[in-house]
Amino acid sequence: MAGGRPRGFDVEEALDRAVEVFWRQGYDGTSIADLTEAMGINPPSLYAAFGNKRSLFDRAVDHYSAARRHYVETAVAQPTALAAARTLLAGVVEAATQPDLPAGCLTIQGGLACSDSDREVAAALAQRRRATQEAMLARFEKAVEDGDLPPDTDCDVLAGYVATVAQGLNVQAASGVSRDRLLAFAEAAMAAIPRPRVEASHS
Repeated sequence: MAGGRPRGFDVEEALDRAVEVFWRQGYDGTSIADLTEAMGINPPSLYAAFGNKRSLFDRAVDHYSAARRHYVETAVAQPTALAAARTLLAGVVEAATQPDLPAGCLTIQGGLACSDSDREVAAALAQRRRATQEAMLARFEKAVEDGDLPPDTDCDVLAGYVATVAQGLNVQAASGVSRDRLLAFAEAAMAAIPRPRVEASHS
């Protein structure tokens, strides 16, 4: 039976290639022909393995995100809010400037130029970006509880600020800004992270 035959291609490798096409061209700018050429398969194989273009895009973004989740996890595990923000932004810069991949971030570039019929793609990518912001929000709230951040810190604004800087670093990377320069920008952003208040000593 045809249904029992092996696909004849490596799914992980095919997803790697699909990620790169969507990353370079965006969702709207990518055709099935672009995908099948890059993935080295024919349209029936693509549809059988991944469904339609949107389903493949969702799988590609999942694949991309899983490979980059580690730097968010590493960031929130840091002992201070400052170290968490610094680690996150350094991870963003490293991921955005890999020499063998497109510069920037798939979750930003993949949906920048979506047509009205594909607005849900842009919305889904925005939700994925919000996940990083929510992780940092939780980390900053813990920092307030621990006394690492001042009690009046607006954690929501601070997490939004760090997420905005992260997105800006990705856009700058896609524009050709060097890794060293991006790291300098990230370090400059650390000035906005509040430091713990030092209690006045009593003589």
